[in-house]
Amino acid sequence: QVQLVESGGGLVQAGGSLRLSCAASGRTFSNYVMGWFRQAPGKAREFVASIDRNGSSASYSDSAKGRFTISGDNAKNTVYLQMNSLKPEDTAVYYCAAGIRSYNYWGQGTQVSVSS
Repeated sequence: QVQLVESGGGLVQAGGSLRLSCAASGRTFSNYVMGWFRQAPGKAREFVASIDRNGSSASYSDSAKGRFTISGDNAKNTVYLQMNSLKPEDTAVYYCAAGIRSYNYWGQGTQVSVSS
């Protein structure tokens, strides 16, 4: 059974930073793409960032570019999302996802709240 477990969420003031972690277990993820998504109250889930398992290709949403960095530690089967210069509009539940052609596996999410 594949499991993705997110951690690192919390409450932070605007301008602050958080680092989210996603620990994957249950299979080998050597050819998977790992992604972060978020869902704010009353809004649809949206893409934030993704990275291939080689770490050679990362993609970001426009809102994440320049502020967020996705990275991975293959030895730990863990993906990180470093979030800097956080804004109140970044408040959402952040989800980790994994897949090859589509995101088949999802974590339960971790809450990020940014106060103004």
